[in-house]
Amino acid sequence: MAEAQIILSHSRESGIVAIAAGEQYPWAHTALAESGFRRDDEGVYHLPSDGTGTTVAALVACAKRHRTSVHTSSRRFIGDAARDLAHQLPGRWHASVEIYSHPAWQEDLVPWIWDSGELGRALQSERIPYAATLTDMVQGTTLLLVERPGHQLDYLVGAFAPEGLEEGYGDPHAPRSIVLPPFAGRAAQAVADRYLPSYEQAVHARRTAVIAAVLGDIRSEHDTWQAMVDSGRYSDATPLSAAALGTATEEFLDHAWRRFLTVVDHAPTLIDQCRPSSSPWPEDSTTLSRLAEAVADAETLLDEVVHGSSVPQERRARAWPAIETWLTDGETFLRQARVSAPHRRPALSVAAPARPLAVAPAARRSR
Repeated sequence: MAEAQIILSHSRESGIVAIAAGEQYPWAHTALAESGFRRDDEGVYHLPSDGTGTTVAALVACAKRHRTSVHTSSRRFIGDAARDLAHQLPGRWHASVEIYSHPAWQEDLVPWIWDSGELGRALQSERIPYAATLTDMVQGTTLLLVERPGHQLDYLVGAFAPEGLEEGYGDPHAPRSIVLPPFAGRAAQAVADRYLPSYEQAVHARRTAVIAAVLGDIRSEHDTWQAMVDSGRYSDATPLSAAALGTATEEFLDHAWRRFLTVVDHAPTLIDQCRPSSSPWPEDSTTLSRLAEAVADAETLLDEVVHGSSVPQERRARAWPAIETWLTDGETFLRQARVSAPHRRPALSVAAPARPLAVAPAARRSR
């Protein structure tokens, strides 16, 4: 890709639109502004409604003066493709355009994409100067739609890591992105019937794994602390004074509380998905209720801590019973969570005529 580049495409509503790209993208911005293009809030440049072919021709000449190359995309504007797709997905979705003019902006995006498929690889190895996001306004799920590199029609769709699980780069639980055809109806059906169920199952598995890891860590630290109490010595056999034991106890409780907040974040959703009566262990319902109550107590305590109405000593005393309940019965929760698949979304009808996503006339970031 040239140091500065202008990519022209056609929008159903706006006509000719332009996106600046390249390490020297400000040169492209200058050429577009001098040629009469206007930039919107997403960073996309639009040719004014009274613009003519002469204006586009002038852009080519102006761009050359500013050492910028001009290219025409064979696809429709990515914003139109995203809005067409969002309109046909179940629920309420919002589409917006993302621009990664400088290659570094695309690199910044990589750690936030939760994907184990082609999209994740493409973001790391191919130049993608723009994309679109689709956000479920109820569930909060955010998808990334890009033109599939090396193909003239197809798209790729994947997802950002869900809130609270943003450290998921390279996570083995990450879902695999899928290829979408250039027709909104068929693409929406693929997203609704294939991708979103796999994404929800991946979120469920990741949350379950995170809670299992947290409980394992707290249990290990508790065993270490208990051994110190029982022996009256540090792990290296050095005698442990009463004051030192008190300090060690406070440190253990504080660390356990901080880690337990992960359980508070993710357990309620997983508990809601558990159906012990239809599992091999219907008797687990009482235990799950007890675990849910412990989380509710921790949520109340957290609210008081946030508002400054709980001192450390009180917080330690009130937090431990909830943590201890989860250490005792956490395995019951985990076995229920592991057999509780998330609800599948309803399949879409494809009776409506397919609307093309990408057939065009030739023609998490905006900066």
